[in-house]
Amino acid sequence: MKVTVDQDKCCGAGQCVLLAPDVFDQGEDDGIVLLLEAEPPEGLHAAVREAAAVCPAGAIDVSEDA
Repeated sequence: MKVTVDQDKCCGAGQCVLLAPDVFDQGEDDGIVLLLEAEPPEGLHAAVREAAAVCPAGAIDVSEDA
């Protein structure tokens, strides 16, 4: 799994951080998403998929390994 974020789209809702805090964080000043782990371990894949699905701005992209 490869994760990318579009900080320009991010609205700072923070759902990604609540669901997958080992993968996502938020900036102190603006609340914009910070990607901590671009290739998370398999144990976090379900949480990352859910975070991408619930992101109100669609700022998280997940591509699965072939």
